[in-house]
Amino acid sequence: MGSNRNGQGGAQTFRWRDLLTEQRNPATEGIDELPTLGALRLMNDEDRKVPEAVGAVLEDVAQAVDLVVRAFRVGGRLFYVGAGTSGRLGVLDAAECPPTFGAHPQMVQGIIAGGDPALVRAQEGAEDREEAGADALRGRGVTDRDVVMGIAASGVTPFVLGALREARRRDAATVFFTCNPSAVHGVDTDVKIAPEVGPEAITGSTRLKAGTATKLVLNMITTGAMVQIGKVYGNLMVDLTPTCAKLRDRAERILSALTGLPASECRPMIEAAGNDLKTAIVMAKRAVSPETARRLLARNNGAVKKALTDHL
Repeated sequence: MGSNRNGQGGAQTFRWRDLLTEQRNPATEGIDELPTLGALRLMNDEDRKVPEAVGAVLEDVAQAVDLVVRAFRVGGRLFYVGAGTSGRLGVLDAAECPPTFGAHPQMVQGIIAGGDPALVRAQEGAEDREEAGADALRGRGVTDRDVVMGIAASGVTPFVLGALREARRRDAATVFFTCNPSAVHGVDTDVKIAPEVGPEAITGSTRLKAGTATKLVLNMITTGAMVQIGKVYGNLMVDLTPTCAKLRDRAERILSALTGLPASECRPMIEAAGNDLKTAIVMAKRAVSPETARRLLARNNGAVKKALTDHL
């Protein structure tokens, strides 16, 4: 039997059995009869298709990155909205931005249907209410400076569609991600990203190829945006937050690599910079005080390379 859901712009009718993510994969129909290694080889063969599918939609991903960069430059935020695996991956990517890029925790936020309990235990029924998705955005005070990215492997998740509809109402920029290309036609957003990864190795288990595609794209969006706003020098994460032994060691190695300082001098330099690696880099390379280094960075929107060539 068919199912009815209210999508963007009115009623959207679909049948679950018609969705690409619900199709049986003929290549894996005998996976339950194979030895372990044979089954894993089949899964690996399917997984190889994911990067190619993502590569085919890179222009769309680039448009999403540009939207996020514009939002960040005016103090806006990026919201990921999803349910189940999609929601968990959004929350994961958001959580990794502060330690990796020194981003404020509010800058990238993940919203999952069912709230925090859904991160560790499936709350499948939570995804069926559009109004809950809209409420989640209202609670975050989304404005026209923000970007809302709805993530729905199936393309028809009501919670996600409701959030996107509310985002449009608030004039926020919107991005829709799905692994069902046919679903994009019924969703009104600024950017649509729809890698066609094909049916899953286990029918309907979108934590597999669809989940991998989601992870790749989310990584690209936040990393690409953080690069554009100056949180990376070359391929080094110069805006990391040294909150643990591993990150403190990495910060010291980055400072040494970029300035030639001996290892023994790196930690004192970073401490003198108030544990801010970018400030320490500018201090060391330009032989200036912490105050001057911070002023140079502020004048150049935090971009280290520009601060190093700026005239005092």
